[in-house]
Amino acid sequence: MEVILKQDVEHLGFANDLVKVKDGYARNFLLPRKMAVAATPSERKQLAETLKQRAHKEAKLREEAEKNAAKLAAQTVKIAAKVGEKGRIFGSVNTIMLSDAFKAVGVEVDRKHIKIKGEAIKTIGTYQADVTFHRDVVKTIPFEVVEE
Repeated sequence: MEVILKQDVEHLGFANDLVKVKDGYARNFLLPRKMAVAATPSERKQLAETLKQRAHKEAKLREEAEKNAAKLAAQTVKIAAKVGEKGRIFGSVNTIMLSDAFKAVGVEVDRKHIKIKGEAIKTIGTYQADVTFHRDVVKTIPFEVVEE
């Protein structure tokens, strides 16, 4: 069954994408939660018109996203954490802390668009995170966890 996504769905697609999914997934999950609508001919026409109108806005957003990605990639973002014995952190560094660190540098990124590579961060060091600035702009940003 083909559906048109009304919002971003992880591992499936972004809003206004036309995707083919299994019938049960569409009927039992996507459609009841209003994450998608069935791709009827009228919905397809409406999607085409919407995409046509958004093309200019989309180019502007992508340009801004690339600028923000370049700004973050040029700097090393530092996150201060309380450290105990042997360089171990109390708790762990998460996407919320990383989002706040990006905001301090001057780039606002939603925590849901940040994926920290590897396992939970529990020691001081340099790490990387995949940050989705725009649906087409995904960059790997290095960051450093330092002692507070």
